[in-house]
Amino acid sequence: MTATKKTTLKRPRHAMLAFVESALTEQRLLDAYQARPSYQKNDYLGWIKTAKLEATKKKRVDQMLSELRAGNKYMKMNWSAGDTKDRI
Repeated sequence: MTATKKTTLKRPRHAMLAFVESALTEQRLLDAYQARPSYQKNDYLGWIKTAKLEATKKKRVDQMLSELRAGNKYMKMNWSAGDTKDRI
């Protein structure tokens, strides 16, 4: 992964999960993930991490990958790279 950037996130920062990084790499979506604002990356990781069942974790990873691939969704909401500025 790249060097950690200073951020003004108000929520606790979630570490990258190994299986999420593997999925992003395998699907060639790591660049799309890195291009998202810090709060989105952090929210995705926290959302996946808090799932109790492995099946739920997989479903959430699959949703994240699908949204990154499409490039126009974030947590099932419409999103565009120009909509928000990263808080870094």
